[in-house]
Amino acid sequence: MQVPLWLALLIVGYLGVKLIRPPAWLVAVLLLGGFLLADSILAPAIDSLLK
Repeated sequence: MQVPLWLALLIVGYLGVKLIRPPAWLVAVLLLGGFLLADSILAPAIDSLLK
């Protein structure tokens, strides 16, 4: 069975918010920070570290 990445992330995110109950500002900061970091000059360095 193959699950699309967006669906897996959606499920993990939903369960994380439901079970851990982080504050809304923390979720927003993490999402915005990840979005901005993915478009920054550091993105290739981070990509090479993760692979």
